Amino acid sequence: MSLNGSWNYIIDPYENGFYDYRREAFDQSKSGKGGYYDNQKPSSTQEEELIEYDFDKSQAMQIPGDWNSQRPELLYYEGTIWFKKSFNLTPKAGKRYFLYFGAINYESHIYLNGKKLGMHKGGFTPIQYDITTGLNPSGGNFVVVKADNTRRPEAVPTINTDWWNYGGITRDVFIAETPDTYIVDYKVQLSKDDAKTLTGYVQLSGEGRAGQTVSLNIAEAEIKQTMKTDAEGRATFSVPARKLTLWSPQTPKLYTVALSASGDAIQDKIGFRTIQTRGQDILLNGKPIFMRGISMHDENPLIPGRARGEGDLRMMLTWAKELGCNFVRLAHYPHNEIMLKLADEMGLLVWAEVPVYWTIAWENPATYQNAETQLSDLINVGKNRASIVIWSVGNETPLGEPRLKFMSNLAKKARSLDDTRMISAALELHRTPDNVIHVDDPLGEFLDLTSINEYAGWYWGGKPGEITKYSFDIKYKKPVIISEFGGDALAGYHGDANTRWSEEYQEALYQNQIKMLGGISGLRGMTPWILADFRATRRQHPVYQNGFNRKGLISSTGVKKKAFYVLQEYYRQLAQKYDSK
Repeated sequence: MSLNGSWNYIIDPYENGFYDYRREAFDQSKSGKGGYYDNQKPSSTQEEELIEYDFDKSQAMQIPGDWNSQRPELLYYEGTIWFKKSFNLTPKAGKRYFLYFGAINYESHIYLNGKKLGMHKGGFTPIQYDITTGLNPSGGNFVVVKADNTRRPEAVPTINTDWWNYGGITRDVFIAETPDTYIVDYKVQLSKDDAKTLTGYVQLSGEGRAGQTVSLNIAEAEIKQTMKTDAEGRATFSVPARKLTLWSPQTPKLYTVALSASGDAIQDKIGFRTIQTRGQDILLNGKPIFMRGISMHDENPLIPGRARGEGDLRMMLTWAKELGCNFVRLAHYPHNEIMLKLADEMGLLVWAEVPVYWTIAWENPATYQNAETQLSDLINVGKNRASIVIWSVGNETPLGEPRLKFMSNLAKKARSLDDTRMISAALELHRTPDNVIHVDDPLGEFLDLTSINEYAGWYWGGKPGEITKYSFDIKYKKPVIISEFGGDALAGYHGDANTRWSEEYQEALYQNQIKMLGGISGLRGMTPWILADFRATRRQHPVYQNGFNRKGLISSTGVKKKAFYVLQEYYRQLAQKYDSK
């Protein structure tokens, strides 16, 4: 049952709906009442009762959607906004009900019919609560959300980022109905060590979860298996899978996987492939590949605000395919689950990332736990998506022992949750006067790939024609992926190859980057920065930026810049070399 659509909202910069005048939270008081989440109305017997808010008479906003793009006065707003949605749902006996939010940025407090369900920190991962016992038998219900996008030093990400801090309920909201005992989780993938064997598990939840018969059926592949759940409700399997067509960018084959147990049934479209490294090669289904990529934000540049749904996301991935990509880096946070399913369908490899970005509070245990939770949630959401081949634990984080401990622990956590995909991060580099770029970040020891962001020709290194003087000294004999390079260009602004901000400058930069990076013997992929211009508060030049990072190969009006065609031609040549093997 979708709850998308019109939600009433109240702007609350002083958090009057959450704290009393002593700055104590209403939902922590003895009564638990007093906040806006009560959705209170004057009673007919108490007309004099003082109530200083009214959701039903407040303005409405479309959900999913950020508030910054829906009201001019909220463009730069950072703080609390309350949202309320009424709905009719009469609970049925023998059923369970779950309230699901795809994402709320950043900290959210969620209430059903005036009772608190919980609090969540993290602006890009799903939130779900069992609301079975909280629904009104009469069918009339309301949900209230306190969404707060305030930037905080101890948060993940921290206060300083290079993207717009969109606030609000930014992804789908729905209620799911299940049986009392239902399928809560599953994993169906090829064995890490045997591409002819399908392994995984099905997890049931509910009092009747033990001893249940679980069925796995992939009709097209002639795979059918039944198994019994253990005392904890888990059934594991390992079955021969000799008739599978393996998923790849050239052949993005998806199978309909049907799971059933105890009156519950799930269907998912899943692809099967292997990914591994061997020396400095990346092997997809046992064959060497070059990962022809581009970085992307979860934002349609043509329409203000966060990407709103499948249409926006499919357009972005179509642009990537037109560029010649077989790979996208979904930066710098978990993207919409719909994006992952589209990548499966369209044949695009994915680098998926958590927002451990720049300077995190490395020594704060709560910050680490937040990052680990977001990483675990990302892996849980994406574990059945064939497109995802890399889990990234962070981007451009500064060297130091606290940072190394923090991020190496994240890498170990990712590996413990999923040892079938590659683990990476955008590492630090440093330059010496002899024009050598050194990559010896100690975090590299814990990763499967050596990935770096380098901005020769834009932030350092002189003009585009001068950057080919640089060479690379890379400590680790692992596959190298250049996770970022690029420079800004205002679409339609022209000059020569040395005119900063012009399309010609960006074009020359890409031409010379390709020459420079060609000297890296282990180069096996790249995701230049970035597919399309995106909004960024820190980009303030009134002529060339105007609130946008202009490093996109496609402008904020959908125009392809000259550098787009440089990269497209390079990728065409790489495709001829690798895809015919």
